[in-house]
Amino acid sequence: MESSVLHSIFMLIVDAVASILAGVMLLRFWMQVVRVRPPQSVGQFVYQLSDWLVKPLRRVMPGGAYDWASLVGAFLIVLLSIVAAVGIDSGFDFKTIFLLSLVRFLQWIFYGFMATLIIEAVFSWVNPYAPLAPFVRALNEPLLRPVRRIIPLVGGVDLSPLAVLILLQIAVRVVSTLLLSLL
Repeated sequence: MESSVLHSIFMLIVDAVASILAGVMLLRFWMQVVRVRPPQSVGQFVYQLSDWLVKPLRRVMPGGAYDWASLVGAFLIVLLSIVAAVGIDSGFDFKTIFLLSLVRFLQWIFYGFMATLIIEAVFSWVNPYAPLAPFVRALNEPLLRPVRRIIPLVGGVDLSPLAVLILLQIAVRVVSTLLLSLL
């Protein structure tokens, strides 16, 4: 009993640290993709929390149009968290660990997009002129723009964030099911 409780606490800590670190690296990648400059406080937080892994990875994989080192760093963190969860000597083969890592990695990407959409919705209701609102809006714009072309305003209300949230939830389920079926 005590061993399972300690393992559960350990996994809670590993998942929390891994999700923060991988989330920051995914945010760093996405900021570069959409070419948005973060507010200084956000930028310092993101770069200071991710430079320890991104800078060494850049020596191995130089950048180009995209910051691949941030994306690979996020995946490596997910991979290590899966290894910590299943244990090194638990009998899982590399293919299983890789597929579980890929599923979690893609889930975190989709959940990150969902989080930024929810944050933007909260800003729009509470304080649309908050200092972080334009930054979050710029992060979401590539996701919302195609949907806004299809779904018109309804009574002055933009329903595209809701539609994108639903599409992201569908994507999480479809991708997870497809990849886990390979196991």
